[in-house]
Amino acid sequence: MIELLASLIILTVGAALSYKDIRISLVASIVAVLAMMAGGNAYSALILSVALLNIFSLYAMRQNQIAGVDYALVAIMAVATLYVFMVDDLAMMLVLFMVVSAPTYLLVMVSDEKLNVDVGIKYVTFMVIATVLFIIGAVLLYSATDPLVYSLAFLMLIVGLSMEVGIAPVHEWVPDVFASADPIPVSIIASLAKFVPFIIAYKIIIATATPSLWPLLIVLGLIAAVSMFAGNIGALTTNEPSRILAYSTIANMGYILATFVAVTAGKEYVYFAIAGGLLQLFVNSFGKVGYFASIKNGGTSLIPAYILAFSFIGLPPLMGFWSKLFIIYSLVYSQFIWLAVILVLNSAISVPYYIRLARLLGTGWKFNLMSAIVLFASIAMLITLIPPMWFVDLVSLMKGV
Repeated sequence: MIELLASLIILTVGAALSYKDIRISLVASIVAVLAMMAGGNAYSALILSVALLNIFSLYAMRQNQIAGVDYALVAIMAVATLYVFMVDDLAMMLVLFMVVSAPTYLLVMVSDEKLNVDVGIKYVTFMVIATVLFIIGAVLLYSATDPLVYSLAFLMLIVGLSMEVGIAPVHEWVPDVFASADPIPVSIIASLAKFVPFIIAYKIIIATATPSLWPLLIVLGLIAAVSMFAGNIGALTTNEPSRILAYSTIANMGYILATFVAVTAGKEYVYFAIAGGLLQLFVNSFGKVGYFASIKNGGTSLIPAYILAFSFIGLPPLMGFWSKLFIIYSLVYSQFIWLAVILVLNSAISVPYYIRLARLLGTGWKFNLMSAIVLFASIAMLITLIPPMWFVDLVSLMKGV
């Protein structure tokens, strides 16, 4: 708690002084996130990496309308994402959900030219509906005694989560927002903003699981399968990099949603499911930060572009291989073999468009900050050269799981 208060104070002071020099807010944001790292773990280190890449991406477009304040907004999101790992109180989790979601309402509109108000209106409309559904579903799940009420609450939670992160069939905002908004703010929405909704949903569903949950898990598995196919087929049908990444996100969110079917299995399988889901979130985060930075930069080196693509595909020993392996393992041993097969099939479907994306963006190295961000994002995919069983052990320490 002391670290949290210190981080918030540092962020407030830095944001207030940014009108003098935006670098004050930049430094304050980095220090605030590092303050939350005291006694941290691998999860904290990876979140810190994503947050720093987001912050430096914003620094590279420092002519935007809220330059200086934007660093603080990302840092607040990072602090909330770090803190959610350590809490299991419903009220606190829902507060953290809103703390992560609200900054994106403003970030999605900024660019280095003019405010994208139209994009912001569409995005905020979906996010407000998503937040309302998620919160009502969460509260009802903790209080429901009737199976029908429980089922309705579960579906409200899942629909709210799906709208928030972009899971089909309620994914309508994703392609338009990703293609119309500035690539850098979109990279934040596609990366750092995804963790808290999923982590909270894991904790809520595990805490409220009842015997009536099994039929609902089958429905959830079908939704995950729809999102995988909708995302991957959609990406195959477009050549615009931003839209490819939008549909890629829809598919990746489907992979992660599939892990929820393991919540009633044994603890070992739950840990593998959550570890796979979180690793896939990190794959999605580093990949989206790298590729959107490449779009903003007008291209990048071919090598990091292909490393990111191969990790998304699931080529060993990159992070994307281990995330999918953990997810498949949890699905098979949770008696959802059909969903594991669908995941493998969709991974194969994704190969052509990820290779095409790497070719489109791998146009040559440029010596600037954006290229450095792409390089570090691709290097992050290599941390699983050592098999990440340590990440499964880490998940077992998450409060509320």
